[in-house]
Amino acid sequence: MKNSNGLEVLSVQFFFVFLRGNALRHGSSWRSSRGIFAFLLLGVCVSAVATWLYITSLDSDITETLARQGELVSPQPRVYSIQCSEDYENYKRYPGCTPQKCGRAVTDGVVNREEAHVLRRLAERGLALAGSEGGASILDLHSGALSMGKQFVNIYRYFGDQIRDVFTAEDFKLYRDVRGRIQTIIAETFGLDPRLMYLTKPTFFSRINSTAAKTQHDEYWHPHIDKVTYGSFDYTSLLYLSDYGSDFTGGRFVFMDQNGNRTVEPRTGTN
Repeated sequence: MKNSNGLEVLSVQFFFVFLRGNALRHGSSWRSSRGIFAFLLLGVCVSAVATWLYITSLDSDITETLARQGELVSPQPRVYSIQCSEDYENYKRYPGCTPQKCGRAVTDGVVNREEAHVLRRLAERGLALAGSEGGASILDLHSGALSMGKQFVNIYRYFGDQIRDVFTAEDFKLYRDVRGRIQTIIAETFGLDPRLMYLTKPTFFSRINSTAAKTQHDEYWHPHIDKVTYGSFDYTSLLYLSDYGSDFTGGRFVFMDQNGNRTVEPRTGTN
């Protein structure tokens, strides 16, 4: 993200897949998922219905701002319904699980600012252990993946017992709790049974700054459709841990639709 003030944007990203009630949790390997490190997926959105792109151009490229940084969208999400893509016909359907209605939802009601700051400090401590040579770094607490130079390491194996001095039991408890809240909001928004919802991999903290890209994983600006790239993904969620206009400028996340470009201006705690 080409930030004019040289600062950075932080977020935490979750992916959910819906399966039969007796199915096992589905996960993709980290190797096959590395291409999405630099993509921040906004709000609660069905992946097959839109293409997304980070841009660094002027406001004239934005035809609509779905939520501005200064707005507080709470307690109910602001939902923008869109037509479900015909792409879903190419995937196996699970009654009660596969999306029957599609859209994008924005809310500030998942975490309060204090909790968001705790999550941010958690991410900063983890990313301080290494970090990418380029502008995009990730930390995945589930798999242990951490950007280090031009590659990735497993923090639990690489740092061993030192990790106990970096993350606390309270950190992991809050992380799990927030994940559960997001799962509940997705289920309520799209009329689903939360008991049929399973978290897929990866789930990660993402940091993007103005450092020049060194590898393809730093190139966050390419158009991207989750459902096409990762067939198991039905819903994607992103929780912002930084504020547009003060922590960073430029490089906003954009939904690219046939009739225009739409964006949400990040606010700490916006999901």
